[in-house]
Amino acid sequence: MNTDRKALWAVRELGLPAIVKPCVDCPGTRHRPSGRFRVNANGKLLDVWLLLCCEACGNTSKVPVHERRHVQQLEPARRLAFENNDPAMVRALAMNASLAAKSGYRLDWTGTWRLETDLPFYSPQDPHSLTVFVGFELPAPIRVERLLMSGLGLSRGEVRRMVASGRIRLPLNLETKAHQDFAFTVEAGSGS
Repeated sequence: MNTDRKALWAVRELGLPAIVKPCVDCPGTRHRPSGRFRVNANGKLLDVWLLLCCEACGNTSKVPVHERRHVQQLEPARRLAFENNDPAMVRALAMNASLAAKSGYRLDWTGTWRLETDLPFYSPQDPHSLTVFVGFELPAPIRVERLLMSGLGLSRGEVRRMVASGRIRLPLNLETKAHQDFAFTVEAGSGS
């Protein structure tokens, strides 16, 4: 009889991260994508901006995506996505950490995700090992320790003890902020 058990945890998307940068019109610092791009052509050169909306005052600001790019340097499909305000392109750029770093703002992932686990719940004390696959719908950086506490229903101390004793085997450190799929194993418990 195969006693290996598997579970799937999914980090589900509740919304896009807030873009944290000063508003030029008010003291607000939190922005959301407006769902639109601004594309300007100057001869054969293009400028593309992601348009943002301040949560406090509602005014629009922009984040440069491409500046002074020759029209032939952009794939036609990408250029059309900008021109048609493609929602998938807005979503991808709103979560793009390298664009955030380049443009001098940060992403606030608070309230953007929830952890969904398989039912029925498997107790960490079960006498059979459990392999858990964690999948991310969005690249929200979440501490591995927080995922384990939430998914296993354990305290921080219990999670740390189980990792230290080798009962939980992880490919990442507990303090690591995971944002990509990974798997871990909960070794067989005492059965008590």
